[in-house]
Amino acid sequence: MCGIAGFVDWKLMSDDRHLKAMTDVLHHRGPDDSGYSMQQYASAQVGLGHRRLSILDLTKHGHQPMHYQHLSIIFNGEVYNFQEVRDELERLGYSFDSSSDTEVVLKAYHCWGMPMVHRLNGMFALAILDSRSQKIVLLRDRAGVKPLYWYHHDGLLMFASELKSFHEHPRFNRVIDKNGLALFFQHGYIPQPHTIFKNTRKLKAGHSITVDLSSGDIVENEYWDILGCYRQPKLDVTETEALEETERLMISACEYRMVADVPVGMFLSGGYDSSVVTALLQSNRTDKLKTFAIGFEEDAYNEAHHAKKIANYLGTDHTEYYCTQKDALKILPRIVEIWDEPFGDPSAIPTVLVSELARQRVTVSLSADGGDEIFGGYDKYPYILKLNKYLSKIPMRGSLGSIMSVIDPASLPIINKSKKITRKYTKLESALKAKNSIDLLGTTSNVFSVREVRKLLDSSDEEIVTEFDYYEGLFDDNDSLNSLLAVDYKTYQLDNILVKVDRATMSCSLEGREPLLDYRLIEYVARLRSDLKIKGGDRKYLLKEITHKYIPKELMDRPKMGFGIPLIDWFRDELKDYILHYLSEFRLTQGGVFNVEQALKVRDDYLNGVSDEVNKVWLMVIFEMWRERWM
Repeated sequence: MCGIAGFVDWKLMSDDRHLKAMTDVLHHRGPDDSGYSMQQYASAQVGLGHRRLSILDLTKHGHQPMHYQHLSIIFNGEVYNFQEVRDELERLGYSFDSSSDTEVVLKAYHCWGMPMVHRLNGMFALAILDSRSQKIVLLRDRAGVKPLYWYHHDGLLMFASELKSFHEHPRFNRVIDKNGLALFFQHGYIPQPHTIFKNTRKLKAGHSITVDLSSGDIVENEYWDILGCYRQPKLDVTETEALEETERLMISACEYRMVADVPVGMFLSGGYDSSVVTALLQSNRTDKLKTFAIGFEEDAYNEAHHAKKIANYLGTDHTEYYCTQKDALKILPRIVEIWDEPFGDPSAIPTVLVSELARQRVTVSLSADGGDEIFGGYDKYPYILKLNKYLSKIPMRGSLGSIMSVIDPASLPIINKSKKITRKYTKLESALKAKNSIDLLGTTSNVFSVREVRKLLDSSDEEIVTEFDYYEGLFDDNDSLNSLLAVDYKTYQLDNILVKVDRATMSCSLEGREPLLDYRLIEYVARLRSDLKIKGGDRKYLLKEITHKYIPKELMDRPKMGFGIPLIDWFRDELKDYILHYLSEFRLTQGGVFNVEQALKVRDDYLNGVSDEVNKVWLMVIFEMWRERWM
C-alpha cells in the first residue's frame, strides 16, 4: 500500500520541490521508500511522486516511479491475481526484474493498453504516463477501495491519494464548494465525485481519466459499474447452488488477500461478516490467524466479548482493547488531520484505535466491509421497503409533501412546542416527496434534511445538490431490495465505510484489505434473487447460512450492532468543551459559513436537553475543526 501524488502543469511553473512536498505529506501511507520523477515536454511539465509501504517484493526492485520503455507508473494498492497475469505476459515474451505487482500492471498496460484493467483483481489507484503519446491515465479500482482525488484549474492538474497533497502546491485555490458542503451536512460524508473544494473531484470508482498533455483535453471513461451487474437478468439457480458458488467465491477472495511478504491479520467484531471471513481463513491454516477487536465499557456499544467467543471457538491469536472517553479525546484532534475532508462518522475513532492495535503486530489487516451492502444486512432495508409500500397508497403524496415543504413547522404552535414533533414533520415531508425506495434511502438516512441544510447554511439556492437523485429511473420497483443494495454500494459504502477504513489504516501505515468486495463476488450475488438475501424477514440470509457451516448458530444468534461509539454520553460529559469552543458565537460569525442564529439554536437545543440529535452537533463541530485546520 502506498500514497501517490503528481501534476501536469501547462503553465510550466512547477518544480521538483512542489512534487516532493506533495508526495512527502503522504509519508504515513508509505514510510518505507519514496520516489520522484519530473519530465518536461514542450507543452507541459509532469511530476510523479510515490511513497511506498512495502508489502510485495521488499527489495529495491519495487521502487517507484517504475519505468518501462516509454511508460512510467505510480501505483497505490494491490493486484491479488498478479501472478496469473504475470504468467500470461511471460507466455507472450515479457520478462520481469521484480516480484512486485506494480511491474505486472505496467507491462500489462504496455501489452494490452486500457483493456488490461479487466484482467486485474484488486484495489488500486494509479497513474501511467505514456511519453510516446504524451498522455497520462488515472485509474481507480472497481469498488473504490483506494482513493484518488484530482484538481483542475488555471492550467494545472493535480492528483493524489489524499487532499492534503494539494495544499502543498502554491497554486491550489482553496475555495469551499457549496454542493460538497451541503452534501456533508446531509449525509455526514461527501459522495463522489464531489469534494469540499471547488475545481476538485474524486475520481469515480470503476473509472479512468485520460489527460492529453498537448491539447489539455481530459476524457473520463467508465470501465465497470455495479449498476450494470444488478441490471442483468437474475440467475436461475437453486438455493443450494447459490450457497455453494457464493462460498467458493468467498474462499477464493479471502485466500487472494492473504498473499503478502509481511504479517497479515484480521479485524474481528464478532458479527457475521468478520466472523465468516475469519472462519474461512482459519479453517485452512495450522498457524493461528491474528485477530483484533475494540470494545467499549458501555454495554450497549460493546461487541468485544462476542468477538472473543468467536476467536476462542476458531482458535485465533486474539487481541482486544477497550476504548474509553480518554482514548476518544486523544484521537479527536487528529480526525481532521487523518480525514482531510469533512467526515462525520464517529466510528472513525475506534477504527483508528483498532488499526493502531493491529499495526503493533501486522502490516496488513483484512476487514469484512461490504457484507451488509451486498447481502442485505441493515435494518433500514426492510424498513424502507415497508415504508415505500405504505406511502405508495397515499394519493398525490408528492403534492402533499410539496405543500408541507412551503410551511415552516416553527410557525405552527402545536408543532413548535415539541422538537420531536418538528423532527417527525420534517421526516414525513421528505418521505412524501420521495418518488421511490431509492429516494427514501437518502431521506431516511439524512442527518440534516434538505430544508434544514438550507436553513443552516442560510441558502435558498435550489440548485444545491442535497439529495440522492443520481439514480432516478435506473430500476423498476419490482426489485426494490436489489436497487437499494446497488445504490448503497455506490454511496454509503464507497464514500463513508471505505473512506473511514482507508484513512484510519493508512494513518498508521497499515494496509487494509476487503475480501467481500472482490468484484467476482458482487457480480455473482448481484444476480441472485432478493429472497436469498432477506428471506422470511431474516436479513443477510445467504451469508448467515454459510457462516453456520463454520460457527455454531447459537454463538452467532444475537441482535445486530453497528460499529459506533457512545457519542451522547461522551458529548454531554468530557467532550462538551469541544461544542462550546468550536460552536461559539464568535467562531461561527468569524467563519461566515453558517446562519449563526440557526447554528446556535441547534447547539443550545442539544446542550439544554431539548433535542437529543447529537449527530447534528457532531457534524458542526467536525466541520469547524476541519475549517480551522485546512482553511
